[in-house]
Amino acid sequence: MGEQEAVSKKLGINGLGRIAKLSLWSHVERKYFSEIVVNIGREVGGRLSDIAHFIERDSSYGALQNYLYGSRAARVIENIDEKSGSFVVDGVKTTFLRSARNPAHIDWRKHGVELVVDATGKFIDPTVAAEDPKGALRGHLAAGAKKVILSAPFKIKDKALGMPADAVTTIMGINDTEYDPKKHLLVSNASCTTTCLAYMVKPLLDYFGADRVLSAAMTTVHAATSSQSVLDHAPKAGATDLRKSRSVFNNIILTSTGAAKALGLVIPEMNSIGFIAESVRVPVTTGSLIILALMLQDKSLTEPINRELINDIYKRAVSHFPEGYLVFSNEQNVSSDIVGLPCAAAVIEGHENHTRTSAVRIGLDYLADAVKKLESSGQTDSASLELPSLSRRDKASGSRPQKFIEAPVTQAVIYGWYDNELGSYTNMLRDRTVSIARLMERENLRPVALRD
Repeated sequence: MGEQEAVSKKLGINGLGRIAKLSLWSHVERKYFSEIVVNIGREVGGRLSDIAHFIERDSSYGALQNYLYGSRAARVIENIDEKSGSFVVDGVKTTFLRSARNPAHIDWRKHGVELVVDATGKFIDPTVAAEDPKGALRGHLAAGAKKVILSAPFKIKDKALGMPADAVTTIMGINDTEYDPKKHLLVSNASCTTTCLAYMVKPLLDYFGADRVLSAAMTTVHAATSSQSVLDHAPKAGATDLRKSRSVFNNIILTSTGAAKALGLVIPEMNSIGFIAESVRVPVTTGSLIILALMLQDKSLTEPINRELINDIYKRAVSHFPEGYLVFSNEQNVSSDIVGLPCAAAVIEGHENHTRTSAVRIGLDYLADAVKKLESSGQTDSASLELPSLSRRDKASGSRPQKFIEAPVTQAVIYGWYDNELGSYTNMLRDRTVSIARLMERENLRPVALRD
């Protein structure tokens, strides 16, 4: 999807945080959309040139012109027009709206925008009605958009409600075909961590099958985000996680992640596997790492699953996904080495992947009792097999069954890097946005040109 196409299409972006700003960079580079309308929802600085100043400089990725054309490039922002609230970014007209915070009040219809990316992180519940006074993702639809892409996982506040039929979570190259243009109006692009995790898990599931994965656990060692504090401050009223008010500069901070739950939406097989997901924030601006640990049912103690097999699975899988989405590396990388790497959802660190195989002992007495219980109940599904626990007397005496069977089990640990901002997530979000825009054209939903 790297070819340039100069066609008359418009894109709306709600927000101007990290993902929104870098999405603008990515779309300006891609040039699928000839015009972009960015809703900031508030005044920024003292004049429009202050927005240009913010957009063309970045502490993590350098100058916009250097990102586009290299170290000798000249400035790419021109024609700053205070009256229209617009300027041109490398040939792409970009208009900034600075009055409406509620999606339902944004002038998408007036500006001829029918496809919107919401990157605010504020409107993530697909069940909230468009007219909600606090704002809602569906408000974009009421304001004229026909499709809305969320740059975050859906999160339904009311646990009694299910996912609406017109909402779907997809990741490019994993399950993007699940998107139905005639049915789905709201599309979540999941998260940066879920995207990387999906590309780490999918090749292994395709090779081994879900039945051989006994358990899974992941830890993301994640770069800082703008939700964290530069310096310590007093927690907000009602805060339950006091660590979020501690300095991101000076601490390794434990936090939570919804990656395990979101992964089940894009790879349903994972819902049958016990999965734990943890997150640790570290003081770097971007560039993150997933450490994935799997317990695999093996077939042999003499010829077990080993590192070479795991690495070979990933080497072969590279060609099964869109070009650049999965990268296998045998280099000794550090986090800054993958910052800005285009479209790499995951960079597998083959040099550090490792396995260990051992025999798990299962008492025959307990196994026989469980089988009898199954037979007497008329059940035949092996998934229903539950081994009985030790009796109180067994626990007190420390006695164990005298006969065992041994089953080979391999623990595999896989490392995957990802640029949680521009290189991985934002570029994947760009490709998802372009793919939906193309389908909108096929469905005769091409954005209406702005009339004079």
